[in-house]
Amino acid sequence: MSFPSDLASFWWALGLATVLGACVGSLLTRLIHRLPLMMEEEWASQAREGDGAESAPARLRLFTPRDHCPHCRATLQWRDTVPVLSGLLLRGRCRHCAAPVGLHYPIVEVMTAVAFGLCVWRFGLTWPALYAMVLAAALIALGWIDARTNLLPDIVTLPLIWLGLLVNLNGTFAPLPQAVLGAVCGYGFLWLVFHAFRAITGREGMGYGDFKLLAALGAWLGLAMVPWLLLAASLTGVVLGLSLMFIGRAARGQALPFGPYLAVAGLLGLWLTDGAWW
Repeated sequence: MSFPSDLASFWWALGLATVLGACVGSLLTRLIHRLPLMMEEEWASQAREGDGAESAPARLRLFTPRDHCPHCRATLQWRDTVPVLSGLLLRGRCRHCAAPVGLHYPIVEVMTAVAFGLCVWRFGLTWPALYAMVLAAALIALGWIDARTNLLPDIVTLPLIWLGLLVNLNGTFAPLPQAVLGAVCGYGFLWLVFHAFRAITGREGMGYGDFKLLAALGAWLGLAMVPWLLLAASLTGVVLGLSLMFIGRAARGQALPFGPYLAVAGLLGLWLTDGAWW
């Protein structure tokens, strides 16, 4: 970790990064909620076109229409969307109908705020800190989307692969050859596991989105981190799966999304690696 000579500036930057993270987290809640719905709209439109029917215009975009309560449909004002503070002041309820609007909104905002602060703490006032924030925001969004919908959208995972390779042109987090091999081996290993599992059991154990997410993490963090990412994600999945079974929230043999565990492993790998492995 590289502290600046002026320690006061570092703490100011840490605070600003945390505030920025809360604001970005607010945008991520919109992405997490709307992107799967937008994808479903597009799939339905494509299905209608395949049947020869006229496709309907898209009704939902990332920034339109404005946010509204899912219960009473009242449009939210700016004071109802201030990151973290609005949720605390309103106690997680709609100002108009007092119905709960979901705990995931403040949770995502706080997670992103903490993640951005850790990026500055880990990398100091540097460009790698900014790059790390981009990766952290993407992983938080992908983890939540997969947990809620079992989807890992290509519109996020594929650009993340290319961005990881671009970031590592100068070896920011890993030497470029290691980044390329990390992307290839990350995708290829899960692809092999997927087909082997399907050949043995006749079932599909994971989706292609998981391959692309591990490829993206390999592109960002390098080949040597891929086994550790898989180990951390698998252990996290086992612990959480057993915990859910113990409290009756999951049944034996029930499929659980792997993306959230990969996202957690990616964040840990981003913050904890010291670059000495190369």
